[in-house]
Amino acid sequence: MREYSPDLTPQWKRAKAVPQVPADPDLVVEVAGTDFCGAVVACEAGTVTLEDRFGKRRVFPLEPSAFLLDGAVVTLVRPSRAAAAGPARTASGSLAVPGARARVARAGRIYVEGRHDAELVERVWGDDLRIEGVVVEYLEGVDDLPAVVAEFGPGPDARLGVLVDHLVAGSKESRIAASVTSPHVLVVGHPYVDVWQAVKPSALGIPAWPVVPRGQDWKTGVCRALGWPENTGAAWQHILSRVGSYRDLEPVLLGRVEELIDFVTAPAGP
Repeated sequence: MREYSPDLTPQWKRAKAVPQVPADPDLVVEVAGTDFCGAVVACEAGTVTLEDRFGKRRVFPLEPSAFLLDGAVVTLVRPSRAAAAGPARTASGSLAVPGARARVARAGRIYVEGRHDAELVERVWGDDLRIEGVVVEYLEGVDDLPAVVAEFGPGPDARLGVLVDHLVAGSKESRIAASVTSPHVLVVGHPYVDVWQAVKPSALGIPAWPVVPRGQDWKTGVCRALGWPENTGAAWQHILSRVGSYRDLEPVLLGRVEELIDFVTAPAGP
């Protein structure tokens, strides 16, 4: 009979267990020992397919401790089918309403600064907005916001919500926002130079958004710093493709958009 021999290795010397992480679609990981970083696009028995930011795909074996998630070593495993058995949710995290039809558009609106802002809002909150009947339009800047608000003619049954980029103390945007005083208009914003920065760097497989020197076009500077082709339209489509849900956005933007939706859809007072 074999004698039991207890492990007398001190706890601090024992190797820590490497966590197992399901290889869910769009999960961004690095391949340990390489410079390849990509999002999961497929996972089959024994392998996972990753796609990097340039669209290049590579297949890797599902070996123990072979990947890095946010810098920590992990072991990727095939996702369990049972994981999808919970209630369906929209990209914004709301409970999905199967078979729900889009509501007739409200008189109220949400205005955002540009096309990229509108596309990002649609990608994450599109299902919610259609159910609520809220239309999102873009302004191409906020310089003429007071005139735009006056032309819209907000009222108790036609509220207007406005999302502004770079809404920080002392900025031009903050002065323009302060000039809008209607109780039926809510102007909120995020601190980022551009809505691109509201996408978490981890969703793109980069450590952080580059710092672009003043005087340079910010988007072009970002493309240069990241080694991307200097095509801001293509760069944005790549960024947008990496946004699968609210989890890929910074909390400050999430809170502001939710605030606008609540404001526009609130029942009119007596």
